Amino acid sequence: MPKAPSPSKTDASETPSEATSKNKLELYKVIPNLITLMALISGLTALQFAIKGDIHVAVILLLVSAILDMLDGATARLLKAGSPIGAQLDSLSDFLCFGVVPAFILYMWGLDEAGKFGWIATVAFAAACALRLARFNVEQPAVQKTSAWSEGFFQGIPSPAGAGLSLLPVYIWFQAPDTFAALSFANPLIAIWTILVGALMISRIPTWSSKQLHIHPKMLLPVMAFCAFMFISLLHAPWTTLMIVSFAYIISIPLALKAFRKYERNYNVDSEDLTDMALGFDKDA
Repeated sequence: MPKAPSPSKTDASETPSEATSKNKLELYKVIPNLITLMALISGLTALQFAIKGDIHVAVILLLVSAILDMLDGATARLLKAGSPIGAQLDSLSDFLCFGVVPAFILYMWGLDEAGKFGWIATVAFAAACALRLARFNVEQPAVQKTSAWSEGFFQGIPSPAGAGLSLLPVYIWFQAPDTFAALSFANPLIAIWTILVGALMISRIPTWSSKQLHIHPKMLLPVMAFCAFMFISLLHAPWTTLMIVSFAYIISIPLALKAFRKYERNYNVDSEDLTDMALGFDKDA
C-alpha cells in the first residue's frame, strides 16, 4: 500500500507561535481603512454643518473628505494593503461623502427655494452617484482586462469630481453673495446644473484618470512648485481656487474625449457613438 505523505519539513519545523502569527493582521494594513473612516466622519460632519446652515464649514469638510479619499487609495497601493472590505467601505464612504453630502449642501443652500424641482435635483444627484459606484464595482474585474491605454480614462466623471463640480454655484456665491441674492430666480437653473453633473457621473464619456499623469524627472521641481502654489492658494483663496479648478476640469472633458478618439484610431478600435456614451449605454449590451 502506498504510504501516506509525510508532512513537509517546513510544516514539521513550524512552531505553534509561528503558525499563529501567520493568521494575524499587520497593523499597517488597517491604515487605509482608517483613512477611509476619517473621510466618512468628515463627510457626516459636513452634513451636520450643512443642516445647521454653516455652508462654508460644510464645503471645507467635504474638501477634507476628498483629500482623504485620494490618500486612502494611494496608501492601500503603497502598502499593498488592499482588501475586499476596504473596497466596499470606500464605496459606501464615496456614496455618502460625494453623493448625499453635496446634494444636501446644495439643498440647504438654495435648492429648497426651487420647490419640488430642487428636491428632485437633490435626489437625482445622490441616485446618480449610487448608480455610478454600483457600475464601477460590477465592472472593476472587466476593467482590469482592458487595454493599457484605456486604463488612463474614467467612464464618466468620478464621484469626487462630480461633488466638486456640483458645488460650483456655491463657490461663485461665496465670492459674490449679494449678486446671487438679487438673482434668486436662478435657483431652477442651479437644479438643472445639479442634474447635469449627476448625468455626467453615470455617463460613459471618457475623462482623464490620474493614471495619465507621468512626471519626467526634469519636471519634478516645477511640479512640486505647482503643488505648493495650489496648496497656498487653497489656504488663502479657497473659493477662487476651487472655482478655477472646476472650470479647468470642465474644459478638460472635451479634451479627454478628443484624446480618447485618437487612441481608438491609433489602436484600430471601433469608435462608440457619442450619444450612447453620454446616455451611459453599455457598449456590450
